[in-house]
Amino acid sequence: MHHFDEIFVMAANRHGGPDALNEKLSKPKSLAELAEMPEDRWLSIITKTIFQAGFNWKVIENKWDGFEIAFDGFDVGRCALMDDEKFDALLQDTSIVRNGTKIATVRDNAAFLLELRNEGGAGQVLGGWPSEDYVGLLAMLAKRGSRLGGASAQYAMRFAGRDSFILSQDVTARLIAEGVVDKPATSKKAMAAVQEAFNTWMDQSGRSMTEISRVLAMSL
Repeated sequence: MHHFDEIFVMAANRHGGPDALNEKLSKPKSLAELAEMPEDRWLSIITKTIFQAGFNWKVIENKWDGFEIAFDGFDVGRCALMDDEKFDALLQDTSIVRNGTKIATVRDNAAFLLELRNEGGAGQVLGGWPSEDYVGLLAMLAKRGSRLGGASAQYAMRFAGRDSFILSQDVTARLIAEGVVDKPATSKKAMAAVQEAFNTWMDQSGRSMTEISRVLAMSL
């Protein structure tokens, strides 16, 4: 496995040099910022990611104001108590994408966020989960959240601004080239190997997983 500095040079050579590459890298929000992020914003981000999965992202973006209104600003308490009448009304609401299965996730994930109140709150739990065990966070989201397995959870955490990696096609290709995995990581063993590699690169570089993930993607 290459030292991170070597991978950074590979990416920099493809993207106009070190300074130009650094300008393209975004850093995650601070733990304090994440801890203060309201529950409704977590639910909004999670919901948008779920609706974007397998769909045209631009369509969801263009309709998002309608989603915010339809789901009462993603108020967690109100969404968790969504009754059949509200659900049926949403199925007829042309201001959103009327996918019943995904609409149901709003209620389920609101209930999940309410559960996190007893564990310190969504911001503390999701934002404060150690980056060195990010795969543990993803496993928890897959188990306790609704439709938050695989890429959906990864994108939700990235869009929320917490430190994260996304196992995109390009990142996966770099991980395979580095001998970390031999195919897209789906098993518990493969995800542990990915985490170990990111932990090594974080130690070597002092950078966040978010930055490292982007560098890996741009190194090919």
